[in-house]
Amino acid sequence: MALLSVLTPVLALVLCLVMGFLLVRSRQAETKGVGGKSQEKPAPWVDQDLQDDTEISAKEDDDDWADNKEEEEDLPHIPYKPQRYPESEMARRSADFYTLMNQRRSVRFISPEAVPREVIDKVIQTAGTAPSGGHTEPWTFVAVSDPDVKHQIRLIVEEEEEMNYRQRMGDKWVQDLAKLKTNWIKEYLDVAPYLILIFKQTYGILPNGKKKTHYYNEISVSLSCGILLAALQNVGLVTVTSTPLNCGPRLRQLLNRPTNEKLLMLLPVGYPAVDATVPDLERKSLDKILVHA
Repeated sequence: MALLSVLTPVLALVLCLVMGFLLVRSRQAETKGVGGKSQEKPAPWVDQDLQDDTEISAKEDDDDWADNKEEEEDLPHIPYKPQRYPESEMARRSADFYTLMNQRRSVRFISPEAVPREVIDKVIQTAGTAPSGGHTEPWTFVAVSDPDVKHQIRLIVEEEEEMNYRQRMGDKWVQDLAKLKTNWIKEYLDVAPYLILIFKQTYGILPNGKKKTHYYNEISVSLSCGILLAALQNVGLVTVTSTPLNCGPRLRQLLNRPTNEKLLMLLPVGYPAVDATVPDLERKSLDKILVHA
């Protein structure tokens, strides 16, 4: 009896430890599916293929990544003397450019009328003048004009978009879009003479096969998209910015793009349809967006 009284606290402690271990294991099992995969769902609006890989760590695979010695040597600097305008000319040009850009709208009704290829090439070349982290220029523009490929893109986008509207986006997001009269039907993907798909290169590939870090790749490509929108407006073409959630991997495969490229934006491009309409929206006034400090 004396021995039992001595062992009782020890047995109780062991029993508590076992029960605690089993409780933790049972909670872990609740978050695991078949094959041990987590059943926790990411935020419904997150496109897994678009997660920013800006902060790439070369420590994971040191042999795959180029070191500084393998990068380009320091570039020589040259004189830079852009044209300088009188203040009155500056004011006029800034006002004219604002007037032009203030006419820019997201247009979902696009004419099938053909657009000169040289114009598409030049506006994309203009987008390529954007600044980029470390001058890595981490963008790829795919201009699609083939009707069959455009239709395949539409099928992929509409399949995912219907799921987005019905399941992923949530009631509030869908209600916020209702006033714009948008849904998962994207007829313009067939109709527009060009679809421009913009991919961000999460890293580059050097001639020796090693990976080159692309700093701030998503921000850099976003800047180029802004310049592209301005260039399209400048030549009288319209588009609607589209970021089709969860379509990236399938569209990348369809267009034979490498795995280091992630779809960032899809732009249907063309002339506005004769009967095109846009929502009657107002932009914020200058005092709502500008703070002088």
